[in-house]
Amino acid sequence: MSKLDSWIDNKIVQNLFIWLLLFIILLATIQADNRWLAALFVVVLLAPPVYINNLYILPYLQKNLKKCIALFFVHLMIWNTILVYIMGIVNDQEFEWKMWFNFVGVMILALSFSSTIKLARDSFYRRQQEKDAELKLLKAQLNPHFLFNTLNNLYGLSVIKSEKLPGLMLTLSDLLRYSLYDTQETFVPLEKEIQYLENYISLEKIRLESSTKIQFDRSGDVFSRQVAPMLLIVFVENAFKHLDASTNSESNVHITLSVSETEMKFTCSNTYTDNLGNKENLETGKSGIGLQNAKKRLDLIYADKHQLKIRSNKEIFDVQLTLQF
Repeated sequence: MSKLDSWIDNKIVQNLFIWLLLFIILLATIQADNRWLAALFVVVLLAPPVYINNLYILPYLQKNLKKCIALFFVHLMIWNTILVYIMGIVNDQEFEWKMWFNFVGVMILALSFSSTIKLARDSFYRRQQEKDAELKLLKAQLNPHFLFNTLNNLYGLSVIKSEKLPGLMLTLSDLLRYSLYDTQETFVPLEKEIQYLENYISLEKIRLESSTKIQFDRSGDVFSRQVAPMLLIVFVENAFKHLDASTNSESNVHITLSVSETEMKFTCSNTYTDNLGNKENLETGKSGIGLQNAKKRLDLIYADKHQLKIRSNKEIFDVQLTLQF
């Protein structure tokens, strides 16, 4: 999070900005000999009823609407009377109902405006928390999903007592270290994500040996960009999971990643056999949750800044992802 975002999210800064804005508006509208002092005086008088309304009355809005409305108007009447009385003392004037009714409009405007801002801000934070919770849930689903598939590979090599098992375990250790400790933030450096892909691909090369042609091409400046963690691996893992290595012809997985000034393009294609509903599994995720989670995370994190295309024919399954920076 940048310093600007931290300042924007700071509630104290938000409140100071709103009061400063109100002070400037009053300064431009009040007709008095000392407008600065008069504007400051009105801000000081309005602050207590505004915060009492936001902290103690608005919470009843969802619990008991009638009670909230009743408390709002009682609070309005009481504080309006108090403020008019204080202004009468300051200006050395007797209490007048005309002044009371005139000030009611100011109070209603101030309380309504502050209530609207409070409700909008709370709604935004609530939706943001829901989004963060869903992202954490999707991550929690994704990591065990990947681990389950990799452990199956380990088990297969252990059964045949392969000499490649120690190297595979070290690679898996690096993969788990990244997924456990380096993916806590919303975004991670792109070069770390690429390193993670390379480790995974090297793991698959050990398992597949010479039965599959695996190619990973990358281009552009990857050292100054960031990406959502554990996002690209979903498509790569899906390619290897549904790879058809049973035919006489050599199967292949081809991955490309290119970075420009404004966007990142990622493609992943693999051979597969269009039989027994394999195409349906690849596209809908019936055999796993990886692709479904990837689509949800893209919608949550990148919203209108991504384009995902998934295409297939009888032999090739192809994923094309474009992310805008």
